[in-house]
Parts: sequence; C-alpha cells; structure tokens
Amino acid sequence: MTKVVAGSNLQDIIKLGGFVVASYIALGIMFVVHGLLLAINGVSPLKYFRKVWPVITFAFTSRSSAASIPLNVEAQTRRLGVPESIASFSASFGATIGQNGCAGIYPAMLAVMVAPTVGINPLDPMWIATLVGIVTVSSAGVAGVGGGATFAALIVLPAMGLPVTLVALLISVEPLIDMGRTALNVNGSMTAGTLTSQWLRQTDKSIFDSEEEAELAHR
Repeated sequence: MTKVVAGSNLQDIIKLGGFVVASYIALGIMFVVHGLLLAINGVSPLKYFRKVWPVITFAFTSRSSAASIPLNVEAQTRRLGVPESIASFSASFGATIGQNGCAGIYPAMLAVMVAPTVGINPLDPMWIATLVGIVTVSSAGVAGVGGGATFAALIVLPAMGLPVTLVALLISVEPLIDMGRTALNVNGSMTAGTLTSQWLRQTDKSIFDSEEEAELAHR
C-alpha cells in the first residue's frame, strides 16, 4: 500500500480515498438497516450492539468471518439469549452465504462504477434487477476470509459483461475496506440469529435483558 501511495499523484490518492469513504458510508447504511430490522421485531438495537461490540471489533481487526465464528456463537448464546442450535447455524451459514459487505455491497459498487465506462446506464431498472440477481446467486460460497470480496467481484463483473480491471486497481485499498465489510458480514449473521430466535420465541429474555455482560472466552 505504501509503494502505491508513493508512486501515485495526489489526484489518484484522493479518488481512492473517495472510494474508501463511499464504501464505509454504504456499510454504515447497512448497519442502520440491521438496527431497524431488530427494532421492528421488538429487539433493542442499542442493547444489541452493546452486547455484540466485542465480536464486531474482532471481525474488524481479523478480517475473517470464519475466524469470528466461535466468538459469534458465544456472544449469541451468552449475551443475546439465542439457543445454541440457532446461533451455530447462523454463524457458520453467515460466514459463507449472504455476506452483506463482501458479496453484496462491494461487487455491486464496482459494477455501478464500471458500467458507464462501457456505455451502460447503471440506473436502468432492468440492469439493476439483473445485478441484484447475479449478486444474490454469487454470494453463495464466498470464502469467509480476508479478500473474499475480490473473488466475489471477479464473479459478478464478468457475469454482467463488465471488465475486471478496476478490481486490480483497488487492491491497494482492499485491506482498509475489507475490515469494515467483515464487521458487517459478521453482524449480519448475528442479526439473523437474533431475529430467528425472536420469531421462534426461543430467546432467553433473562440473558438478553441482563445488564451484566457475560465474559467471552474466545476473546
């Protein structure tokens, strides 16, 4: 990353920085969506995020959804009151399928950026519907490790008839964005587990409502 910055002019660095900022804005919006889903289903978003904060920070620094699975399961069972069966399923399933950050936002952003360069209107409803479908299908089986979003983009862009050169240009800032994407991916799996438990009425309210936070052994 240092070599790229040293060999780039200020305008190029500003453009890369703008992409990083735009990515984090998109990730932030999805965190808000997760919070709204929780609130609509009777779960306090503030209490939820306070309890899962250690998991989110671990995912952010490790850049690995797979490495976060043990902590993910433990936080759901010991802090959110989710049954272990649901917690284990959502954590492991969410590490490879339905990753909002790596398999959803990132490939879609790249496709929207590249489309105008080949004469495609990214606001065309039919094109957007096709993109959503391809992104959804390609999200299955994305590796829950650092850099998984790059492979997702390499699937989506050719499927949309778009060049993949932009992926190589963004490799230099990939680690910066990947931290936020991984945090969102892991939070998505915990949100799914919490909501599933809530819908099935299996949440242990005494654990979720407790003000004393259980220690997480895998921290």
